Amino acid sequence: MATLAQWAQGARPRTLPAAFSPVLVGTGAAYAEGRGDTGLALLALIVALALQVGVNYANDYSDGIRGTDDRRLGPVRLVGQGLAPPGEVKLAAYLAFFLAGLVGFSLIALSGAWLFVPIGVACIVAAWFYTGGSRPYGYRGLGEVMVFVFFGIVATLGTLWTQAHRLTWAGLAGAVGVGALASAILVANNLRDIPTDAAAGKQTLAVRIGDPASRRLWLWLVLVAFAMVGLAALSRPTALTGLAAVLLAWPPLAALRAGATGSALVPVLVRSGRLELGYAVLLAAGLWGSRLL
Repeated sequence: MATLAQWAQGARPRTLPAAFSPVLVGTGAAYAEGRGDTGLALLALIVALALQVGVNYANDYSDGIRGTDDRRLGPVRLVGQGLAPPGEVKLAAYLAFFLAGLVGFSLIALSGAWLFVPIGVACIVAAWFYTGGSRPYGYRGLGEVMVFVFFGIVATLGTLWTQAHRLTWAGLAGAVGVGALASAILVANNLRDIPTDAAAGKQTLAVRIGDPASRRLWLWLVLVAFAMVGLAALSRPTALTGLAAVLLAWPPLAALRAGATGSALVPVLVRSGRLELGYAVLLAAGLWGSRLL
């Protein structure tokens, strides 16, 4: 029987910056238009967090029953380590998805953004089939693409749209930047797991392109994110505050360039999450601040 602390670890809190960041940037872009709504932002945050926790439990369940997590480094694996029955972990994922759907429907109803009903359903389906089902896309090297789409573009622009009922160039640039950094977190995670994933037949993008290319991909994703700050600044010059997050990029980059492997990549994963969150806070503050000038 897993303890409460183990259930909390199984939710993989190190990945939660990927849920906070798009809501922060989308809300900042909405405030830049004078249409920010803190209440709707809070609902969007609950949806994002529930989806992130749901996908983490779903991955734990699906990877666990396939045996992919039997010799894995990193966080607690509830199923893989035999800490909780697979059915309980699957139920935890379903409950998180149910919460995301319930709060998401409330957000849609309050904002009148009914076009997001099918998009919300697609988010939950994508969350489950990352490692679930007979042909999980995470096992075919598509994880980073889907993270970019759903935890970057959809989450950021969805937050912006439900508050401002419009899209902006600054919001779009921020969505691309957040998506790139969310993908960089997954790249760091999958880089660490190349040996065990390859042995288990899990063909992640890192397994497909190899170790050196994965390290370069992480760097390119970070460079794209900071390029998007410049693009956002074309319409909202105060967005340049986001460039200060470059200070958070150096420690993980240094570790990657030094050739960190295995458990030494865990800090890179943590710091990649901090980079995304710091980037989102600074960019959102700059976008919000543009309204004050």
